[in-house]
Amino acid sequence: MTSPLAATKDRVGRLLDEYDTWLAVERGLAPNSLSAYRRDLRRYAVYLRDRDINDPRDVDESVVVDYVRTLEDARDDDGEPRFAKASIARALVAVRSFHRFCVDEGLAATDPSEEVGAPRVPQGIPKALTEPEVEALLGAVPGDGPRAQRDRAILETLYAAGLRISELVGLDREDVDLDGGLLRVLGKGSKERIVPIGRTARAVLGDYLTSGRPELERPRTRTRADGEAVFLNARGGRLTRQGCWKIVRAAGERVGLTSRLSPHVLRHSCATHMLEHGADIRVLQELLGHASLSTTQVYTKVSPERLRDVYDRAHPRARST
Repeated sequence: MTSPLAATKDRVGRLLDEYDTWLAVERGLAPNSLSAYRRDLRRYAVYLRDRDINDPRDVDESVVVDYVRTLEDARDDDGEPRFAKASIARALVAVRSFHRFCVDEGLAATDPSEEVGAPRVPQGIPKALTEPEVEALLGAVPGDGPRAQRDRAILETLYAAGLRISELVGLDREDVDLDGGLLRVLGKGSKERIVPIGRTARAVLGDYLTSGRPELERPRTRTRADGEAVFLNARGGRLTRQGCWKIVRAAGERVGLTSRLSPHVLRHSCATHMLEHGADIRVLQELLGHASLSTTQVYTKVSPERLRDVYDRAHPRARST
């Protein structure tokens, strides 16, 4: 079957191919991000082809505005919006990036998407667990076998270091410095960072690496690319993201947190609790591997109750009569 880009057979299609290579080589996007850009731009290429637009120089602002409106108006078989506002905003980011690429490469004089506004995406407060809930979760794995040791190490490390699930399962043994209490993490866009882990997580991770992991390891993994993985599955291979998600969910079920828990919630909880205990937001940005401080700032949002409590304790005249 011919792909939309191949069928386009025009300058837009060729430039999208070049842009795709640029994203992978020059920007070094992570596979998931690269896939999202490709998907969004394939849809954009079809939209342009259907309007007989074969050159990015023929795209003006009205074309991009109409594209956004087309996505907003799209409905599924049940009459529900086909694309969430966040998905439309992401699609516009991809379109802007492509047109900016064309301008930077001298392939177009202007960026027609520059002034086009994206739909406003509601930014909710991350649903962090409370500290007692985290304590209950971290104590929810029974037994002393190798899998139990691994699962406890996963939970402790996710919460201690605020890792993304992909960062956790991507850890190799050489990335772990237990003596220094540090992890070397490969984040989004293949960006490396060093993150600390606390005493409890170091102890639990150390126990797993010393006695649990050797029992999960299989001889065949020693010659495989995943043979150095920190977290192994029952067959001795690198634990997958899906496998890690199931482990976290199973622990949550034991303490009644099923509907609220995912690996990412532990990352949210780490960030939220550190801020509540006085961590500097720029330090937290470095810890979490956020490219922009604005991404980290979502954690500074607090409930009215907490705002009232902090104000009453901190302001010298809050309780004066």
